[in-house]
Amino acid sequence: MSEMSFEQMLEESLKTIRNGEVVEGTVIDVKPDEIILNIGYKSDGIITRSEYTNEPNVDLTTVVNVGDTLEAKVVKVNDGEGQVVLSYKRLAAEKGSKRLEEAYENKEVLTAKVSQVLAGGVTVVVDETRVFIPASLISDVYEKDLAKFKDQEIEFVITEFDPKKRRVIGNRKTLLVSQKAEAQKALFDKIAVGDTVEGTVKNVTDFGAFIDLGGVDGLLHISEMSWGRVESPKKVFTVGQTVKVYIKSISETKVALSMKFDDENPWKDAETKYAVGNVVTGKVARMTDFGAFVELAPGVDALLHVSQISKDHVEKPADALTVGQEVEAKIVDFNEEEKKISLSIKALFAPEEPVAEEDDADVADVNIEEVASAIEE
Repeated sequence: MSEMSFEQMLEESLKTIRNGEVVEGTVIDVKPDEIILNIGYKSDGIITRSEYTNEPNVDLTTVVNVGDTLEAKVVKVNDGEGQVVLSYKRLAAEKGSKRLEEAYENKEVLTAKVSQVLAGGVTVVVDETRVFIPASLISDVYEKDLAKFKDQEIEFVITEFDPKKRRVIGNRKTLLVSQKAEAQKALFDKIAVGDTVEGTVKNVTDFGAFIDLGGVDGLLHISEMSWGRVESPKKVFTVGQTVKVYIKSISETKVALSMKFDDENPWKDAETKYAVGNVVTGKVARMTDFGAFVELAPGVDALLHVSQISKDHVEKPADALTVGQEVEAKIVDFNEEEKKISLSIKALFAPEEPVAEEDDADVADVNIEEVASAIEE
């Protein structure tokens, strides 16, 4: 039997490899666009940038070092130049697919960075395996601008897994809904009607503001924003603002809020401040045909009847007064139960003289429904 040459013995000592096989090697050189591995074969293995990752323009010298050990899949035993073509990302994708399958079966919560924003959703990459999250499943509310999720790390679960069709669907919405339900339950367990709490303005509308209480949104209606008149909530509140409110009512999952705190109630001690005979100062807030409403304090309006504006005859309040004008008048009637106050400027000039019968008649002829309607407005 003839003796083998050195080259033959060396070749015999080297392992054989096949396409599709997984090999392990040591990095012997790294360039920006390729990695060279010693895989114990007669030829070195080459991993190009495109076979290392799906991320474009990655400088491989920043992610791999000489001496590192890597596993890769054999793509081609001979590339025509005697080198073995390897793929790191294909092996990683197979492992990633297995990882996602296990996560799908176990309903595991995964975390990954959004790598791409598409028209219909976003994609994330888990171990070199792409997961698509549709726009309808990215949030529990409608998201018009998906671009804000780019490069953001998000949590999600796999709700559809079909590797044959390369269909792996992630779902972030179900997690948010579940988290909000838990936060909602925790909040309802600790709040009660009458509690004062802090919240963050989440949204402002023409009729009120929605306040995030930490898991539950409460409605602060425009009528509960102040003891005074609020023309537009958007002039008072801004999104993100921190406010102090109290729980007015709780109905199932709905919370009504108020900022009309009792200690700030302008009608507190009103029977003393606005006793009949007191002289007060206020600003004309609005006018009707039968009189003007004077704001004595935020939330306290008093009626100055047209017949009480001047000693002289006044046809319409607008003939003698303007909105915003400051006036001094005497309180001639106070009804705390109905929160109604009547004023008279004329009484300042002749307090000792009784009101003329014709003036009494004028007051008596006022349509009560008109007054009530004007107060409500």
